[in-house]
Amino acid sequence: MGKRSAQRKNAAMLDSDDDNSSVSSSSTMRSDFMSVSGADEVQLDKDSLLDEAVDALYEKRGSTREKALTSIIEAFNSGLQHQFVEKKFATLLHQCLGSFKRGSSKEIALASRAIGLLALTVGSGDNAREILEESITPFSQALKSGSESLKIASLLECLAIITFVGGIDPEETERSMQIMWQIVHPKLGSNVVAVKPSATIITAMVSAWSFLLTTLDGWTLDSKHWQQSISYFSSLLDKDDRSIRIAAGEALALIFEIGSLEKFSSEPNDCNDGSREGCTHVRGLKGKILNQVRNLSVEAGGKGSAKKDLTSQRNLFKDILEFLEYGYCPETSTKIGGESFKTSTWSQLIQLNFLKHFIGGGFVKHMQENEFLHEVFGFTPKRKSLSGIEHHKSVTDKRMYKSPNSVVNKARTQLLNKQRMLSEGRNVGHFAVNMGEEDV
Repeated sequence: MGKRSAQRKNAAMLDSDDDNSSVSSSSTMRSDFMSVSGADEVQLDKDSLLDEAVDALYEKRGSTREKALTSIIEAFNSGLQHQFVEKKFATLLHQCLGSFKRGSSKEIALASRAIGLLALTVGSGDNAREILEESITPFSQALKSGSESLKIASLLECLAIITFVGGIDPEETERSMQIMWQIVHPKLGSNVVAVKPSATIITAMVSAWSFLLTTLDGWTLDSKHWQQSISYFSSLLDKDDRSIRIAAGEALALIFEIGSLEKFSSEPNDCNDGSREGCTHVRGLKGKILNQVRNLSVEAGGKGSAKKDLTSQRNLFKDILEFLEYGYCPETSTKIGGESFKTSTWSQLIQLNFLKHFIGGGFVKHMQENEFLHEVFGFTPKRKSLSGIEHHKSVTDKRMYKSPNSVVNKARTQLLNKQRMLSEGRNVGHFAVNMGEEDV
């Protein structure tokens, strides 16, 4: 069945619930609207389908709600549904959160993805704050109930998105990071049994955690939360699952980039406290990680390993090795509607890859039209004026953030970190055996 015929069928199904007079009236109104213009017709069809999908979230049958959530996700992926969000923002949010209580693992995964896309659509502001505040407790509870990989991974990714968009204070970001961390490092009590997380869950946690770390200034981090994390990420580089190794490698590169390695070390007395023992421990970790990265950059591959995945791993760890030894970050360029979007830091690359993965097929559309993403990445897509002449929107016309997501703030922090990093490594050539005075 074609898309247009399916839409007509959906409209007819709605009309059949009313009496004959309302059917006639509705049909007449629809005809009048459809005669205005093709663009208006398409928008009306989209709005109608979205309204029907939201209504279907009230249904008792779980499969009906799952289909409705799938339709909502497709609509939010295919375009920015601002008009719909203005009317149905609160309804959609609370119906999706309702799925956490009564839905299957699949429904919860779909609902969390819909909430994340809703947050990216509304951008920063009061609505994004409401999404985070209303969702944090349901997300935390849902993450503790069950261990299904699809559900947990989707919840982790969405929690990262709604915190990225709606979080203002670093404490809020660290709160979400702590919730994620406890999935793989639960606080065990006398009646709590640890459940070994799957590779999918570990990969999702590390990626989501790293994504949020990109928004924080390393010097404001609460070290007591993250001590031993770098040892944990180092241990993940030895795991059999390649996706885990890649996620851990990116996390480690980011930690080195923000320049607060001691805060992620398991040694409580770091070099800033004048502890030679702490400095020796940190240098030992650097050396171990450098050797792991070097080995992974030339791995021969195991039996049955996918060649594409192996190539991706080698390339990533070659980039990490070059960064650890010489301080050079990988530079990437992505085409967005004829425009080149470039990254030059690990922070930008991690943000880009995470958002591309979460948004999926709608990423280019969002990068072209989503003002929030424009501000996050400092990206200005080509625009067309009424005369058809392409022009660029001035960056100064954009509202700049004062939050950790500020492009200016990030750039300044990253520049300082890079300068500090190069200064520390200048005498020896790489981090792993740095014996500079700063570490003494």
